[in-house]
Amino acid sequence: MRLIVVLMAFGPGLMVMLADTDAGSIITAAQSGASWGYRLLLPQVLLIPVLYVVQEMTIRLGIGTGQGHGELIRKHFGLPMALLSVGTLFLASVGALVTEFAGIAGVGDLFGVPKWFTVLISTALLVGIGMAGSYRRFERIGLAVGLLEVLFIPAAWLAHPDIHTVVQSAVNLPLHNSNYLFLLAANIGAVIMPWMVFYQQGAVIDKHLSPRNLRFARLDTFLGSIVTQVIMIAVMVAVAATIGKFHPDASLNNVAEIVNGVAPVLGQGAKWLFSLAFLGASFLASLVVSVAGAWGIGEAFHLNHSLNSRLRDAKWFYIIYSAAHVGGAIVVLSAFNLVRLTIDVEVMNAMLLPIVLGFLLALEAKALPPQLRMKGWYRYTAWAVSGIVMLFGVYMAAVTVT
Repeated sequence: MRLIVVLMAFGPGLMVMLADTDAGSIITAAQSGASWGYRLLLPQVLLIPVLYVVQEMTIRLGIGTGQGHGELIRKHFGLPMALLSVGTLFLASVGALVTEFAGIAGVGDLFGVPKWFTVLISTALLVGIGMAGSYRRFERIGLAVGLLEVLFIPAAWLAHPDIHTVVQSAVNLPLHNSNYLFLLAANIGAVIMPWMVFYQQGAVIDKHLSPRNLRFARLDTFLGSIVTQVIMIAVMVAVAATIGKFHPDASLNNVAEIVNGVAPVLGQGAKWLFSLAFLGASFLASLVVSVAGAWGIGEAFHLNHSLNSRLRDAKWFYIIYSAAHVGGAIVVLSAFNLVRLTIDVEVMNAMLLPIVLGFLLALEAKALPPQLRMKGWYRYTAWAVSGIVMLFGVYMAAVTVT
């Protein structure tokens, strides 16, 4: 019985954390390694508790109230605030989907597969998985694909980084350099995405987790926060030991530039390792982002929004979910400047952080029963961590816009 309780709780945390290491995050980590070597490794380690603290609040809100994030915002702050939150969430989700589709198409380009074919097949698969009528099936497929990201770890090992150089550089943080601070802010901004909060809170509800699962749901989230940051570190190390060593300050904007940059050092095997890992990251993030957007809108408008529902019982939820994928695919297949679009999406996400985390903290203090609220030092730590993330998000948005 205890084993069943443990297994029931695992999944949402690991899935949302693996999705956090999406195409944009990987490019950010790669650019960090190319520009600053190992000097951004220590912040990656320090971001592990940041991830855990923020996402742990969503677990307690989901289990303690049985309601999704958008639904709680509408209940406690009114429909206009709910519309503000989920409306911008959906825009951010579509924007994020564009970057994921661009990542998937980039992998296809490496192997000579036309972009239109890769994007159309991916869209059909993603829509089909979401319409399967089972959250558990959705989660199993997502985790199976997302775990391809661990292939970044052997790629880092194959780069044979010098341990002494890694340690020495990791503690040398040039905080006086504005370019370093910008990439630091980008890494922090890539840690907490607005859709992560909506997804994990909805996932624990769709998975029917109860208070007896809380301890193990926390463990699931904690392990997931470690795994995703290890992957970010692996990407950074692999690129720092190759591109950063031989072609420092190289501009990396897509998967082809990253793979072609590390291949001369790591060998042709790197093409497969990086491509499969990048594909897994982009595909999983596409699933999570689209569901988060559909859940948020469904919650705000009191629509049936469960992945366990059949199409005829939750048609608007599935229409929103499918429309997000189709919209992202159309933009990628159009002649838009995807690099510029990616920057715009990052700015949008950064600007949303204060709103999303502000609502999260307010709901934690207002919507939860007293026994499930944060107390003592943990409460002050959570507020401080959230404040830092929000400030860096605003900083990244301000610097990028100007």
